[in-house]
Amino acid sequence: MHGVTSSGKTEVYIKLMNEQIAKGKQVLYLLPEIALTTQIISRLKNHFGERLLVYHSRFSSRERAEVYTQVLNDGEAGHYHFPIIIGARSAIFLPLTNPGLIIVDEEHDSSYKQFDPSPRYNARDSAIVCGTILNASVLLGSATPSMESYYNASIGKYNLIRMGERYGGIRMPEIAIKDIKEAYRKKEMKSHFSQTLLDGIKLALDNREQVILFQNRRGFAPVLECKNCGWIPQCVNCDVSLTYHKKLNQLRCHYCGYSTHPPGKCMACGDPDIRMKGLGTERIEDEISIFFPDHRIARFDLDSTSSKSSFQRILSGFENGEIDILVGTQMVTKGLDFENVSLVGVLNADNLINFPDFRAAERSYQLLAQVSGRAGRRSKRGKVLIQTYQIGHPILQFLINNDYRGFYTYELAERERFNYPPFCRLISLRLKLRDEKQLDALAKDFTKVLKSVFGKRVLGPVAPNVSRIRNLYIRNVLIKVEKTFPIIK
Repeated sequence: MHGVTSSGKTEVYIKLMNEQIAKGKQVLYLLPEIALTTQIISRLKNHFGERLLVYHSRFSSRERAEVYTQVLNDGEAGHYHFPIIIGARSAIFLPLTNPGLIIVDEEHDSSYKQFDPSPRYNARDSAIVCGTILNASVLLGSATPSMESYYNASIGKYNLIRMGERYGGIRMPEIAIKDIKEAYRKKEMKSHFSQTLLDGIKLALDNREQVILFQNRRGFAPVLECKNCGWIPQCVNCDVSLTYHKKLNQLRCHYCGYSTHPPGKCMACGDPDIRMKGLGTERIEDEISIFFPDHRIARFDLDSTSSKSSFQRILSGFENGEIDILVGTQMVTKGLDFENVSLVGVLNADNLINFPDFRAAERSYQLLAQVSGRAGRRSKRGKVLIQTYQIGHPILQFLINNDYRGFYTYELAERERFNYPPFCRLISLRLKLRDEKQLDALAKDFTKVLKSVFGKRVLGPVAPNVSRIRNLYIRNVLIKVEKTFPIIK
């Protein structure tokens, strides 16, 4: 189901749930992010009361075991006390006995795929297999479907339902692009905010409306750098720079958790002039409070939601109007529904677009479209302002026109040209070892054996962008196989 943001997908889900409950069946409702469960649960409880269970990884082992047992023992008397189960990706493994419907909301979201630790699986794909085995219908819903799912719908493998208008006739948000390269040249930037964005925030606050500011990087500053020699503090366990967190006054590694205090001087040349470079959510929160000191500002990212209750506290505060400006990472993009948000500001779209991955275009379009959809969801048209150095980028043009199908056609041609999914299958192999020289030798030998079977389909070995994590060196090998290739013999 391809429904634009605020088109009423959740209302459709509720109607379908009622139909399944009337037939005496269960419904599994999968969400990509734990943060989403808070808002969805309150909406579903208005319809179904206490007849639902919630399951996700923020629960303790004991709480998860209790839900698992309840699902296992439910239905013994001929009807279900808890016919609706809501959960994140791991809920796909609950022992459902008679599911009639599996809903995968925001099916495009990469959070459905578990990379580490094992088992490595994609809950969306697992839901389709599960539905086939248990003879249950599967509904994939999204405003920005994944390339694979939309391709499957276009070739008739899936049925496609379109909901192209917002509920109640509300217009899609107005999307404006701000050239920050030109703004810097004309000295119109104030810190990391264009004057256009600051004026938009002021107007929204004066009208007693709310604002969301999006930056997909947490922390205060991505790096500290010596002005004299360019030295940057690095993690001792990983080949990555440390991120500065002002509130904790710490440099932290977002891969292994290593932390240390910021140095008073450069560890290479001894110069005390160490500057902060880059922009994280903590810094945006800090700086925007200087421009709007009389307004309530909150941050919504992995650092500010470390406890189970913090999700509820921040979301409830914003929903109830206790917070005026919400600064967040991609967590704010995922299906949240706030009726009083009139402006969404994207601080830097280039970080998303220029990420070195073949899915970068798809994910940046999805994230920008989803965060744009948080604006103007009730009585009036919202506005979105995207700051970027690349105002002519095709992705931004498709976004302005709300043209997902145009983007899909453009991106599909690129995928076909370079033979990427959905035109092939990718098998990614990751080799890890503490001894880098030994790893290189083993990786070459391993790849040689693979090439004797798969030929030119094998690419690598190569070192990834972050080539050492937790003192383990990493080499990647990629196998590109056509869909007709027999992987299992």
